[in-house]
Amino acid sequence: MAELERAERLQIMLSPSELRALEDFRFDKRMPSRAAAVRELLRRGLAAEGFAVAGEGIRSQDFGVVDPIEKKGTSGSEA
Repeated sequence: MAELERAERLQIMLSPSELRALEDFRFDKRMPSRAAAVRELLRRGLAAEGFAVAGEGIRSQDFGVVDPIEKKGTSGSEA
């Protein structure tokens, strides 16, 4: 499997208790590195908040604030 290109570096500072929680998660899930654990936690957190990772080939113009299927009617009654 080809490795994903990761061109951006993100550096963060953690408190001892945050690092301990990250390491506990990492070892519990048998993740190979802290970076992999952070990426997984970011993915899960974003998904929980309703954000999805965009697929390859997706253009910014393909994203909108409101999905046309989810628009509410203008009759004043809401379901």
